[in-house]
Amino acid sequence: MLALLCGLLPMGMSAQTFEMNDEAPNNPNNEPRPCHPVPSERQILWNETEFYAFYHYGMNTFTGKEWGNGDEQESLYNPLGKPDPEQWVTSVKAAGMRGGIAVVKHHDGFCLWPTSTTEHNITKGSGAYHNTNIADEFAKASKKHKMKYGFYVSPWDCNSIHYGTDKYVTDVFLKQCEELATYGSDQFEMWFDGANGGKGYYGGRNTNVSVDASIYYDIPNLRAKVHTIAPNCVMWGVGNEARWIGNEAGYSGVTCWAMGDRESGDINGWYWHPGESDAKATSGGWFWHSGETMKSSDLLFKTYLETVGRNATFILNCPPNNYGILPDATVNELKALGQKLHDRLGLDVYGITTPGATDYAKTATITANEERTGGNYQASLVADGNKDTYWAVNDESHTGEITFEWDAQKTIRYVVLQEPIRLGQRVKDFKIEYSTDGNSWTELASGITTTIGYKRIIPLNGDTANSYGTGYKAKKLRISITDSRACPLISNINIF
Repeated sequence: MLALLCGLLPMGMSAQTFEMNDEAPNNPNNEPRPCHPVPSERQILWNETEFYAFYHYGMNTFTGKEWGNGDEQESLYNPLGKPDPEQWVTSVKAAGMRGGIAVVKHHDGFCLWPTSTTEHNITKGSGAYHNTNIADEFAKASKKHKMKYGFYVSPWDCNSIHYGTDKYVTDVFLKQCEELATYGSDQFEMWFDGANGGKGYYGGRNTNVSVDASIYYDIPNLRAKVHTIAPNCVMWGVGNEARWIGNEAGYSGVTCWAMGDRESGDINGWYWHPGESDAKATSGGWFWHSGETMKSSDLLFKTYLETVGRNATFILNCPPNNYGILPDATVNELKALGQKLHDRLGLDVYGITTPGATDYAKTATITANEERTGGNYQASLVADGNKDTYWAVNDESHTGEITFEWDAQKTIRYVVLQEPIRLGQRVKDFKIEYSTDGNSWTELASGITTTIGYKRIIPLNGDTANSYGTGYKAKKLRISITDSRACPLISNINIF
């Protein structure tokens, strides 16, 4: 053990100078200890994006494929109009989204910016509009409209003759990521799927190349390079800073931990690995296809409740067409979704000036059965609109109860809860009850009140498909944390 300690000492310091200090760290405000694992700052900022767009656009838009082989002639890329990333951005902002990810290189290897790494890019396209630099214009439009942005760049490249060799990683893939990172140091996410290779053109080799993604793409070096240029850019997928939720249908588990894998995560996961749920807004594939239809705003609202409302982020694919714009049907349904988020959950949505849903938590008298001693942890802080303040109980308590009361009955339909995840995810189970008279209590949404995490949205009738309903006339609402990994902390509660 002494040898191990010596190995950990700074150069020039001997074991004889090592001293133990038994004094507890100064904690005058009695701040709760973190419940590990905890997120990095960039993961917190990523989580706060909540809802954002996927734009699958590229060679497949013009070939009708979902998955190119890499042998497509560059001239097939022929936009019928000037691609308009600003229209993409404003359309999804009207849906309540806070950012987007543009697909600028899919598995076919065709790049939507004038890269130095391959000739398989827009400069070799055809028509009047092929030279539009999608990466550059998308980044500029996002900044202009104060939207977060990032890029999908496929690690797998069916076109490159070098794929499967070290030269591909050093001279193609890493350089492409570096090029894309230079389009903005404020990128919030770079998206890497988990494709490990397969059949492809590969510069005329026409063979099957498979790799071990966990090793081949030199992820530690990639992560260091991207973070040097864009320090708040979370690397999704092979970057191991955020996880796929496990389906492409747009739902998270009713229980969802920000550790582990897939829909539900793992309470025993040893590092922070929050979930991102992806879904298609259209009836076709990920890329635009003639004749496809747009999903209804009602269905998309349901999906929002099952993703953002279940401690995941929600990336919704909105594919531009062969004119390089989102079709009218997509734009209209996105706008209708934004209206629902505004009217039902009080979201401040671009282009909507009417008052949104009333948050009844702000007008309630708020009490709790316990408040942490020392510092500032009273129950009323859950309604102060400050993400950095929170209600807390004492360390020995793993349960807690908070009650909202009004002078007159309020018709309520949704409860939104958030934990201050900077200190870890804690709540394992909770219960929501309401009272019409202030005396007798009835439980609501039984069976779906489990974990909370960054954000949980509970439709009080328990039905995400028909969540709005007639609501419940409440004189009081009580939220009871019935089990927690450590003393429960709640930073925000909204009642709509």
